[in-house]
Amino acid sequence: MFSKPLTLLSLAATLTLTAPAVAAVPANPIDLTYAAEKAVNSVVYIKVVTNSRTQTITGFRDPFEDFFGDFFGRGGGSQQRKIQTPKRTGAGSGVILTEDGYIVTNNHVVQEADEITVKLNDNREFKARIIGTDATTDLALIKVETKDLPAIKVASSDDLKLGQWVLAIGNPFSLTSTVTAGIVSAKARSLGAKPGSIESFIQTDAAINPGNSGGALVNQQGELVGINAMIYSQTGSYAGYGFAIPTTIMNKVVSDLRTYGTVQRALVGISGQDVSTYIDQQKEEGKEVDLGTVNGIYVAEVTPDGAASRAGIKPGDVITTIDGKKIEKFGELQEIMANHKPGDKVNITYMRDKKTHTATLTLRNIQGTTTAVKTVDTEAMGAAMRALTDKEKEELGLSYGLLITAIRDGKMKEAGLSKGLIILKVNDKEMRTIEDFEDITKQANLSTERVLWIRARTQSGYSRSFAVELSEDKDNVGAKK
Repeated sequence: MFSKPLTLLSLAATLTLTAPAVAAVPANPIDLTYAAEKAVNSVVYIKVVTNSRTQTITGFRDPFEDFFGDFFGRGGGSQQRKIQTPKRTGAGSGVILTEDGYIVTNNHVVQEADEITVKLNDNREFKARIIGTDATTDLALIKVETKDLPAIKVASSDDLKLGQWVLAIGNPFSLTSTVTAGIVSAKARSLGAKPGSIESFIQTDAAINPGNSGGALVNQQGELVGINAMIYSQTGSYAGYGFAIPTTIMNKVVSDLRTYGTVQRALVGISGQDVSTYIDQQKEEGKEVDLGTVNGIYVAEVTPDGAASRAGIKPGDVITTIDGKKIEKFGELQEIMANHKPGDKVNITYMRDKKTHTATLTLRNIQGTTTAVKTVDTEAMGAAMRALTDKEKEELGLSYGLLITAIRDGKMKEAGLSKGLIILKVNDKEMRTIEDFEDITKQANLSTERVLWIRARTQSGYSRSFAVELSEDKDNVGAKK
């Protein structure tokens, strides 16, 4: 049972006796106490509360139940029922960015919170409000109303090097002010954890666990270099590696949320992957590929009328540099783009048929324009709404809908909607709650069409359809019967 360890110990003893004397190496040449003491007070404990909610879910009966239901006249097919979700609490971490109370954390920590409480390292507590969130980068900015907070100093994550010592500070398992140490294991790491997300993680072996989300990754000087966001694990607990959002991405997101309320994201207008990954996939299929390079971004698809398309980029091209910086990983491309805004111009080098070409791209936003994306205030659209009551559903023969209770000047009135109409669907999504309408409006605003296609019904039973144009430069379309 102990044969292998004993053999290794014996070998070590033999080597010690026979090897020539060497100078002693310090057991711990890196002192991280300064970094810990400097940064720990800038990391806060965040407690969130999500209130109980009533949800209507649609499901299908068991096939045998459908058979007997039809046989005995009880009907079949789909059924709807209401469920009451329990009140939930959660916890995470955050980092104080300014003395007057701006705190950065992860979007997944606060995204469904009805109440947010921030507890400082000195045990003071404050209620917090959300300034803005960005699911694409998993970042959120919250604010507490106080002064003279211990704001952290922010450093550039670009300066990090592989093997460099870093500290992770947070509140794992609600164990407040926990500090762990490790090294930078990799940079610009993409995991594909969520479709459409921006991923250029700092990978580290500093131990982090649930509750560390939103906490600080700091360098040896106690300066912020990343926001801890994820772990790679099959158990839900730390299994060797953690991943942090670099400050190069965080800085831009925080600035945009403070200024615009939403992130001004610049898009190249392509989808693709690392060249090395593409070549490996082709080899697995028995195909030999010679792109003229083994590094860069292989362009799989080009968005019509996007920045890359307008500059002449085609599927099969390989992007090798952006503004003179070599690009080897898709995460590097995403990190560079995260620091640009719509309307910026970038110079790229790409290869086509093993020949080098250059182009200048004018970056565009998700709406396809070069201007700043504005948020849509659903209340400012001019309509007050509420979900139908159970009695109204029974009287109107409907199972869901939003009743317009008041209308004033705004986009909804301009499009022809009026008080008393019942909104059933918007962009083919059923409208059961006010949150449904707010969510679909935000989605439509961040699209190229920027239109709400509304299907409604009068209380007398007539169907109506409307198109509400969210952009400012187009005329609204009225109602259709």
